Amino acid sequence: MTGEEIVLEYLPIGIRREVNFQLLNSIEEIRLRANKPLNLKIGQENKTINYIVSQQEVLQAFERICENSVYSYRKQICDGYITIRGGNRVGIVGSAVIDNGQVININYISSLNFRIARQKIGCSNKIIEDIIDLSNNTIHNTLIISPPGCGKTTLLRDIIRNISNGINVIGFTGKTVGVVDERGEIAAMYKGIAQNDVGIRTDVIDNMPKPEAMRMLVRSMAPDVIACDEIGSIQDVNAIDYAMCSGVKGIFTAHGKSIEEINRNSEISRLLNKNIFERIVLLNPEKRGDAHCIYQ
Repeated sequence: MTGEEIVLEYLPIGIRREVNFQLLNSIEEIRLRANKPLNLKIGQENKTINYIVSQQEVLQAFERICENSVYSYRKQICDGYITIRGGNRVGIVGSAVIDNGQVININYISSLNFRIARQKIGCSNKIIEDIIDLSNNTIHNTLIISPPGCGKTTLLRDIIRNISNGINVIGFTGKTVGVVDERGEIAAMYKGIAQNDVGIRTDVIDNMPKPEAMRMLVRSMAPDVIACDEIGSIQDVNAIDYAMCSGVKGIFTAHGKSIEEINRNSEISRLLNKNIFERIVLLNPEKRGDAHCIYQ
């Protein structure tokens, strides 16, 4: 079953009928807003459907994604999203309930954003040999730089798959990979099972802040490689330092259009200045998924 077909199961029947099945394979997002028109994101276009979504339909969809047990999904709800089958994610907004500065619940759900997950198996094949160090059967510490929405997480996921499985045609033996998936976008764990293909030698820790997760993986799972999405804080950088000093290799991503822009982040700049990264991959914002590698 495709991601699109899975998402349709969570939608009330009236909304399901309105989704244009001819365009289904191109739909990236389905947005439900109470008492507002149904909205679809198709590529870079936002298409408004002449169908008013009721408050009741929003709540029906919400109950389905929570499997009629809102309490068991409370932590994810407070984080603003729930991962459903197939690696699809549903963004949630409404009236936040705050206690001691922390979100403890979201009441009166007003909008849901179904983001349809799509893997691109093989999208890292063009650059994977730049990242792999065949002389030592390991990888080069790598930083992937990209503006939002250019495919860096998709690329990272496929790199992880290749490193974990190994690549027989070039003589690379698969490595044990520890994935820090704080927001569930890489492996898309659903009830303990990865919905995306991240390889046969991969261990995933999700729903945990990146610094704590990196340290836990190093201590408990002895990874050869750690992979993590969207680093940037001082805590992230300190955890990376800890992992690198423990003999673990790493692949990370960060938001930015260029190395110069990344250098404006004082914490990531510290890693660059220490020559932690042996490879930097830049994604082309004009052409999603197009990447080239810089040797450090």
